[in-house]
Amino acid sequence: MAHVDPAPEDELRLVWRQLMGLVLDQRWRWTEVAAKLEISQAGLRALLAIDPDEPRPMRELAQAMNCDPSYVTAMVDDLERAGYAERLAAPGDRRVKTVALTPKGRNALHIVEKELLAPPDQLAQLPPAERESLARLLRRALPSHGRPGPPPGDGIRPGRSSPAD
Repeated sequence: MAHVDPAPEDELRLVWRQLMGLVLDQRWRWTEVAAKLEISQAGLRALLAIDPDEPRPMRELAQAMNCDPSYVTAMVDDLERAGYAERLAAPGDRRVKTVALTPKGRNALHIVEKELLAPPDQLAQLPPAERESLARLLRRALPSHGRPGPPPGDGIRPGRSSPAD
C-alpha cells in the first residue's frame, strides 16, 4: 500500500499536539525555579507580571494575571517575604498600592528569565537557520495584540517583546 501524506490540517494538528506536549513537559521548571528562589509558584508568576521599570497597582496586576485581587495580595506577600518586591503608595493617590521590584527582585527576575523562560533544549539544539525560521514563523503566528510582548492574562511581564528586554 502506498504511503499517503497527511493533509496539511492533520499535520498541523499533530505538530500542535507535540508542541503542547513540549510546553507541558516544561512544568517542572516552574517548581525548580520557585524552589531556588524560595517562593511559591504563584509568587513566581507574580514576579514575572511585575514590570521592573514601572510599579503597577495591585488591581492592574490582578487583571493582567486574570485572578482575584485578594490572590495577588497573597502573591505579593510571598515576594515581600523573600525581599523581591515592595508595596508603595501610588504617586497620585496614596490609597492605591503599587508593587515594585527591589534590587534583589530584579536579580531574581534575571534568574527566572535565564532558567525558566529560556527555550527548552529540543528547540535550542536546532541548527541556527532552523531556529531563525521557527522564531520567524511563531512571531507571525502569534501577534503581539497591538503591543510588544505576550497577550494580557498570561502572567508574563506586559510590554516586553522578549524575556530579556
